[in-house]
This record gives sequence, C-alpha cells and structure tokens, in this order.
Amino acid sequence: MSPILTKTLAEIYLKQGHLKEAYEIYQALSKKDPNDQEIQKRLNELRACIEQPSIEKTPPFFHTREEKIRFLKKWLENIQKRKKRRIKI
Repeated sequence: MSPILTKTLAEIYLKQGHLKEAYEIYQALSKKDPNDQEIQKRLNELRACIEQPSIEKTPPFFHTREEKIRFLKKWLENIQKRKKRRIKI
C-alpha cells in the first residue's frame, strides 16, 4: 500500500529530518498542482538544503519559536540518554 501524498505528510518527514523524502512528496504534489505557491516555496527551500552540504541535519523549518525549543529539548534529552547508556557499559 502506498502512502497518500499530502503536504501534512511532507511536513512530518521534514520535522523528522527526512529532507529528501519531504522533497519527493512536494515534487509529486507540484506535478498535480504546479500553481500552488506554497508547494513551490517549500520545493525551493528543500532543494537549497539538500544541494548545500551541511553538517547540521536537523529540520531547518519551524513554524514557531516554541516548536524549535521543543525540538531542541527533545534532541538534548536523547543525547543525555545516550551518554547515560555509555557510562553504564
């Protein structure tokens, strides 16, 4: 069963750091509706991120400051958990 391609699914991939998957979904959506400016904007943003080599692999797009803070806190939590596992070994 193939997934239903939507902007929402693309945003989920994007927030999880799966830039290429998000880009592919936006490409498919663009073929269906080439006049959608929001889709074209996202495609351009993602293309720039994918083509540009970058050390940082976190999602570059956040709608609000709180969203960014939540993401970074979760990231820090995961780092701290990994550190604790290494210490126990």
